[in-house]
Amino acid sequence: MPGRYQCGRMDLRHFRYFQAVAEELSYSKAARRIRVAQPALSRAVKELEEEWGVRLLQRNRRTVALTAAGAVLLAGIGVLLGRLDELTRQVQRTDAGEEGELRLGYIGPPTQPFLGPVLREFRKRNPRVSVLLEERTPERVWEMTARGRLDIGLTRPVMALESLGLKTMLLRRETLGAMVTSEHPLRQRARPGWGLLRDEPLIVLARREGVGLHDAILAACLAARFSPRWAYTPSVIGTVLSYVESGAGVGIIPESVAALGAGRDMEFVALWPRRTVDLVAVWREQDLLPPARAFLDVLRVGRAL
Repeated sequence: MPGRYQCGRMDLRHFRYFQAVAEELSYSKAARRIRVAQPALSRAVKELEEEWGVRLLQRNRRTVALTAAGAVLLAGIGVLLGRLDELTRQVQRTDAGEEGELRLGYIGPPTQPFLGPVLREFRKRNPRVSVLLEERTPERVWEMTARGRLDIGLTRPVMALESLGLKTMLLRRETLGAMVTSEHPLRQRARPGWGLLRDEPLIVLARREGVGLHDAILAACLAARFSPRWAYTPSVIGTVLSYVESGAGVGIIPESVAALGAGRDMEFVALWPRRTVDLVAVWREQDLLPPARAFLDVLRVGRAL
């Protein structure tokens, strides 16, 4: 019958490909994420739709959106593949004689100054624990931790998600500042204030990629009694620095990101009054396994602070 699922024609690849497209809402981003050619993704989604006789995605040249049926499938696939992945890992750990697994989610540049040393110390203490790393946006780290897909997340606070009931631990508090080229007049100021950005074209990370950071920058501008003029809001923090280097405007970033500009014609300038964004660890206390508790112990000794 048309639309009836037949195991012989569908395989897990179809579901994994659909999941990537549905989560990213972009064929190109999904292709980069799972390292598969874009036509293969399109073909897999089309085969699913033809097999079941339903439309899973609404798409045109610019946008991709889930249909109601697609949303139901995505939710089910997350559970199905999550359980299958866990079963696969359990079998492999048993065969290899490993003693556990840590699934760690993190956001990129803010964790770079300390994540490597922390992981080295953890591996030294727990050599038989397998560590799986997932780099995601702050919101996705919270969501995946809340759903049990991650054991621990290193992320920014997200007010809208604090009701999920996760435990948190402050890792560091970062100063916000301006990234400017070497000839920018802001460099000559002893204690430059936020108000000096009133007439500047500003470059910040897109809100969808970091709600907490974006909102902290906006709050600082409003407190200085001006509405910021966003020149560019790229989805990758490194692109903020590329825009700055090209002379397109002033980048507003946390101090940890400034290291990405080392050796380039840019400088990080702290702004006054001092505004900060936090970096935290989040986890589900009721489901915390021994490897995750051991990793929190390494964080607590101060290596991330």
